[in-house]
Amino acid sequence: MKGGLLKGQISPARGGGGGSLVEAAIMVEECYAVEPSAALTIFATGLGLTPMNIAGKPEHAEFLAPFLSGEGSPLASLVFSEPGGVANALEKGAPGFQTTARLEGDEWVIDGEKMWATNCAGWDFKGCELACVVCRDATEGAAYGSDSDPRDRVMIILVTRADLDRNGPGAFEVLRHISTPGHTSVSGPHVRYTNVRVPAKNVLCPPGQGAQVAFGSFDASAVLVGAMGVGLMRAAFDAALDFAKRDSRNGAVPLLERQAFADILSGIKMQTEAARALTWKAAHALENGPGDYDARRELALAAKVFCSDAAVKACTDAINAVGM
Repeated sequence: MKGGLLKGQISPARGGGGGSLVEAAIMVEECYAVEPSAALTIFATGLGLTPMNIAGKPEHAEFLAPFLSGEGSPLASLVFSEPGGVANALEKGAPGFQTTARLEGDEWVIDGEKMWATNCAGWDFKGCELACVVCRDATEGAAYGSDSDPRDRVMIILVTRADLDRNGPGAFEVLRHISTPGHTSVSGPHVRYTNVRVPAKNVLCPPGQGAQVAFGSFDASAVLVGAMGVGLMRAAFDAALDFAKRDSRNGAVPLLERQAFADILSGIKMQTEAARALTWKAAHALENGPGDYDARRELALAAKVFCSDAAVKACTDAINAVGM
């Protein structure tokens, strides 16, 4: 907080110090090149705050206050994925999200299970400071036909730690912790909401507006996942280079003097530069164009996929290299 990393992920329009997506990509790469687990915990809070950056209104300012104060260590989470998967939840005729919310008087009541939402359980596994819960409006009597579009029911509700505490024991439960290889200290567990009641003012996106904001949040984060991959590639290259300068694997010369090793290291270096260039281009394009939104979104997703694959290959190549 004191370093401004959380405030820096909030839009200036909401009182934060956020910059361009290119600047965010540079920061993410630098952090990931040093320690991915801590970095992901910090930047997943940024993902959790992104719906607020996109759709927040002046009346939602209270929800951002903990992240603007410069005190403590608040966590935010975009609570999206579910145990049965949500890849096809928006197809017409599909049942949609299984986490539901129904309006009762002046409160929304949330029920359902979620998975892989980084930070959603907070530091003590009893809930984070702010969760943007993506759910389906299941209010009895709501005017939806059998042929309706599932998007028409998707909404985002803000759930604070105070809300969970007020609902009492059993309202929010961690059912199990999910293994996160490569991010050993990151939490994205399987959780359950049971009759969690929140005030009507906690609705960030009413039914019909939630899907666009949720997916828009992941489009921006796709670029940053690309930057994460670049950081990992840098770390693999630097570790292999340092090892090769001081170790010969009991040979006559250091590994770095062997052509085969140098070729592998050069390949990692080139792929890192290519991945970084794609990430920066995608970051700039998503905010500035050219092209319509679908074209810019495609480039962001390409950066996420390409850099993720390249990072895995770079690490594997570096492992093979130091074994020579």
